[in-house]
Amino acid sequence: MRLLLQRIFAALVLLLVASYICDYVTVRYRMSKNKAGDPFDVVTYPRLLAIPQKGNRVEYTLDAVSPTESDSCVHSLFPHFGYTPCWYINRKAHIPIAM
Repeated sequence: MRLLLQRIFAALVLLLVASYICDYVTVRYRMSKNKAGDPFDVVTYPRLLAIPQKGNRVEYTLDAVSPTESDSCVHSLFPHFGYTPCWYINRKAHIPIAM
């Protein structure tokens, strides 16, 4: 039983490493094509604040100081070259900031 668990764990680690390497190679390949912005992008989204009110209610408003926020990202599954993946930033953009 222990040998089976070790093999499953080793296979999962190998699969993760192989997927990271393939993702890195595809990002490098798209960088070499010299198309504007590919695979990098800038995502701009509204900065939404969640302000607690009486009675356990929450009021959602746009930030008056900086209503939009921009983040640089890379179109990939994993972070590369210090950039966060765009799918993660798009997911994070819909979460309001708790006050």
